Amino acid sequence: MKLAASILAVAIVVGGSYAAFSYYWLSPTEKFAPPRALTIEKGESFRQIARALADAGVVRSALALRLYGQMSQTARQIKPGDYAFSGGERIPDVMRHLVRGDFVVVTVTIPEGLTVHQIAERLAETGLVCADEFENAARDGAMVRALGLMPLGAEGYLFPATYRFSPHAKTNDVLAAMLARFYQVLTPAVEERMFEAGLDARRLVTMASIVEKEAKAPGERPLIAGVFYNRLRLKMPLQSDPTAEYAYEFDGAKESAASAVHTASAFNTYDFTGLPPGPIANPGLKSIEAALYPTHTEFLYFVAREGGTHVFSKSFDEHRRAIALQRKPPAGKRAAIPAK
Repeated sequence: MKLAASILAVAIVVGGSYAAFSYYWLSPTEKFAPPRALTIEKGESFRQIARALADAGVVRSALALRLYGQMSQTARQIKPGDYAFSGGERIPDVMRHLVRGDFVVVTVTIPEGLTVHQIAERLAETGLVCADEFENAARDGAMVRALGLMPLGAEGYLFPATYRFSPHAKTNDVLAAMLARFYQVLTPAVEERMFEAGLDARRLVTMASIVEKEAKAPGERPLIAGVFYNRLRLKMPLQSDPTAEYAYEFDGAKESAASAVHTASAFNTYDFTGLPPGPIANPGLKSIEAALYPTHTEFLYFVAREGGTHVFSKSFDEHRRAIALQRKPPAGKRAAIPAK
């Protein structure tokens, strides 16, 4: 009789434990609408995290979550960030999100060739930053001053890429991420090549930015860079339309290339020999590589043809014939193609 009672008691305890285990660990919570947001701060203890998740109803028990975290050895693998939970999940599911870092992010893609002003506008469209605040920080903020990027600021150094930011990211967080991506490009191999080519970072990104704005066909980037290096070597003006247009972009105004090339400015390479004082856009990796490894060529001129590619020439007479050919309109149609 006593044995039967003991067995019954053990069965009750085991059954109750399994029921509790199933309820707290294995059964999902109810679903939420809308999702419940939760921020996990860097350095926050697992005890604090478990309590916050339980208070939000994401898990049924803080103690059960802590036990699971210890037994699965995942308690120290949680990544800080902003999370949104829709409910209907078990403790293992919740922990999986926390360990993988499935936090809420704002994703923004910065294409190659945008200026600081255009990047600020694109970021503002996501609601991450105020456009004016970001542009001021990128042009004259403490961070760019500390990096020695004055007097022109971060133009050219904001690396085009797809970024994932916390919705609570500050202007300097965004700026720091974009600058960090650029400096990751400056590997020891790149710095060695810069030394061989007689380039510093500013000259590199300045040339790369001009190539970025001129090249429409990706395969022409190294050849266009080769043309510009030839003109620098021979002390010929670069005569790049985008450099003339940038003076207006920098001042927040708009002007056509035809007018810009006739307007004197520090960036108008029709007016002087050599590179402009700084980058005219933020170049991507392929344009940076073209500036580092230009095609060795005898070409000194190029003119755009319909479709985005260019006709390259070695002499001015050859270039003039190419211009005349490209500007010749098809039957019944007028055309105007910009030339170098």
